[in-house]
Amino acid sequence: MNAMMHKGYQAHVEFDAQDRIFTGHVAGIRDIVAFHGATVDELETAFREAVDDYLEACEKLGQAPNKPYSGKLMLRLPPELHAEVATAAEVKGKSINQWAADILRQAARG
Repeated sequence: MNAMMHKGYQAHVEFDAQDRIFTGHVAGIRDIVAFHGATVDELETAFREAVDDYLEACEKLGQAPNKPYSGKLMLRLPPELHAEVATAAEVKGKSINQWAADILRQAARG
């Protein structure tokens, strides 16, 4: 998994072969917060500094920082689909929440 975590914020990391550096950006927020480093240690330090700088800048500007997702997701489904989901979860011996989390995790990781 190409991700790091700091203060609840997660980063997506890639390797830029042309510039021979690691690049990353904070995922799951509307604002753009990017960073880079030539080594893993530099990348980790740059990520922590980027998140800290972002939070400080938001405070100075008097604006609320984008928060990482809470983990709560509300869905509106047709009753028939809701029944199908409930049945599928029960067959697997799981709650709807556990079943849905497993299915969504599989889909997100593609």
